[in-house]
Amino acid sequence: MYITSDIDDQKWDEYVKNHPFGNIFQTTSMYYVYEKTKNYFPIKLCAVNEITGKIEGVLNGVTICEMTGLLGKTLLGEFSTRSIIEGGPLVSGNSIDCISKMVIEYDKKVQKKSVYTETWNFNDMKSLLDKVENYDYENHLNFIINLELLEEDLWRQLHRSRRRNINKAIREGIVIEEINHRKMIPVFYDLVKETYKRARIPLADISLFESAFDQLVPKNMVKFFLAKHDDIYLSSIAVLTYNHTIFAWYAGTSNNALSLFPNDYLVWHVLKWGIENNYKLFDFGGAGKPDVEYGPREFKRRFGGKLVNYGRHVHIHSPLKKKITDYGLKVYQKIHL
Repeated sequence: MYITSDIDDQKWDEYVKNHPFGNIFQTTSMYYVYEKTKNYFPIKLCAVNEITGKIEGVLNGVTICEMTGLLGKTLLGEFSTRSIIEGGPLVSGNSIDCISKMVIEYDKKVQKKSVYTETWNFNDMKSLLDKVENYDYENHLNFIINLELLEEDLWRQLHRSRRRNINKAIREGIVIEEINHRKMIPVFYDLVKETYKRARIPLADISLFESAFDQLVPKNMVKFFLAKHDDIYLSSIAVLTYNHTIFAWYAGTSNNALSLFPNDYLVWHVLKWGIENNYKLFDFGGAGKPDVEYGPREFKRRFGGKLVNYGRHVHIHSPLKKKITDYGLKVYQKIHL
C-alpha cells in the first residue's frame, strides 16, 4: 500500500459514494470548495493497493486560519491555525493499518502549520481512531433526524414548543426563499456573521460560501435558503446535500427577528423539502460537548432527532501553541467580536 495525492477525481468520488460512511466532506468537490476559500488550505490523501491499484482509503482535510485581521496576522499568526478532517478518513474493511498510514502522512504535512488536528466523526469511528497514535477521543454530540417518514409523523415528532413557534412564523407571514443567484450570498453571509458575532465565534470568510455556490450548486450538493418578513431578510441557512443525507452547515439570524421564529420555520422547511425529495437523514451538524453548556443543543433537541455521540479525535501538535491559541482567542474575541 502506498499513500498519494495524485488520484483520478472520478475514482476518488466513486469510492466515497460507495463507502458505507461516505459523506460530502470527503468528496473532491469539497476539496475544490476549500481550495477557493481564503485562509483554507485543503489536503487530500489516498491509500492505494500496490498490487491491484484499487483505492483502499481516502482522507480529505483542511487547515484553517479564521482569526484574521491585525491580531491574527501579528500576535497569533501560526498559532491560530487548526486542521480539521471532517467525516473521515474513510477506509476499506476497517483497516487500522490503512487509516494509520494516511493519518501519519497527513500529520507530517500539517504539524508545522497547525496547532492541532481534529477528526469530526459522523459515525462510530472510535474503535479505529483510538488505535491511531497521538489521537485522543473527546465526547461530542449530534442529532440525526430520520426523514423516511410521512410529513405528519415528523410534525408529531417535534416538541410542542417547536410546532408552536413554526405556526407563529407562518401566521406572521414569514416567507422562505431559495438563493438561486450568487449576488444573494452576501445577504446570507451577513445574517450568519451577525449570529457568529453574537456567539463570539470567528467565522469563515465569505469566499467559502461563494466557492460552495460556484462548485456545489451546479451539482445539486448545496442549498441556500433565506427567511424574510415584509421584504426584510431575517434568517438564513445553508445545507449540504449528498447521498440521501442533508447536512446542516451554517445558519444565521438577525438580532431583531428572534421573536418571529424564522429559524424554527427554516429548519422545518428544510425537513419538509428533504422528505419531498426522498432524502433519508438530516444531520444537525453537531450539538457540542455533553459537559459544556451549548445553547443551540436545546434548539436542535426539540426537533425530535436521535441523540448520538460519535465524538471527535484530537491530536495536539504543540501543547504550548495550544495554550497560546486559547489565550489569543479570548483576546481576539474582545477586540474583534
